[in-house]
Amino acid sequence: MRVTSFNRKDVSSKPRPQKSFLREYGEALFIALILALFIRAFLMQAFSIPSGSMEPTLRVGDYLLVNKLSYGIRNPFSNKVWIPLGQPKRGDVMVFIFPQDPSKDFIKRVIGLPNDKVEIVNKEVYINGKLLETPQAVFDDATRIPGSQLTRDNYGPIVVPPDSYFVMGDNRDHSYDSRFWGFVPMDALRGKAVLVYFSWGGNHNDSVVHAFMGGLKGLVYHLSWNSKDFWVRWGRIGKLIH
Repeated sequence: MRVTSFNRKDVSSKPRPQKSFLREYGEALFIALILALFIRAFLMQAFSIPSGSMEPTLRVGDYLLVNKLSYGIRNPFSNKVWIPLGQPKRGDVMVFIFPQDPSKDFIKRVIGLPNDKVEIVNKEVYINGKLLETPQAVFDDATRIPGSQLTRDNYGPIVVPPDSYFVMGDNRDHSYDSRFWGFVPMDALRGKAVLVYFSWGGNHNDSVVHAFMGGLKGLVYHLSWNSKDFWVRWGRIGKLIH
């Protein structure tokens, strides 16, 4: 059988059809979107702080990066652990799904681990009978409320169930945490907070966009930035969370 030969140079020299600008831009955007969704689902996720329950460690207006690999690779839809990579340690600042309302994410500090006996006596926390020192904890209310009236200052003793955690805010007199609504199950964990990547101060009664526009308005009309509405806390950017 005869085979017809061809000139390789003739084939390679044919001009390749060029992609349109819109097609190239669309493909790049699609790849970036898939990559961003993958990072958010399995590696890192950004969160913001809307309340003062973790002050002074975290302040209203802080934006955080949370390491989602700290406590295992999880199903992005059910949050069930696929591959366990680690467990929370006492003192970790972690983000989790609020057990009483799955539409909300909370952030608190891990105080009690599974099977720990937790007791609070006049605001002091005891774990398995030993006083737990938490340097980040602050108190601004000298009143000590008896446990029969409220669980804020006196609580327990109670044993943390398996695969669950007892958490508290660092702003102890103003934190809605495990003292009031119970334990955080392992399947509710999002990840460990590691870094503040942005932080702003000003009018936190409004959104960051509206607050920024308020600051800009002062610059436009009075040639002076309105820091009452918005200003950047440069010293907090890049702060590691402990």
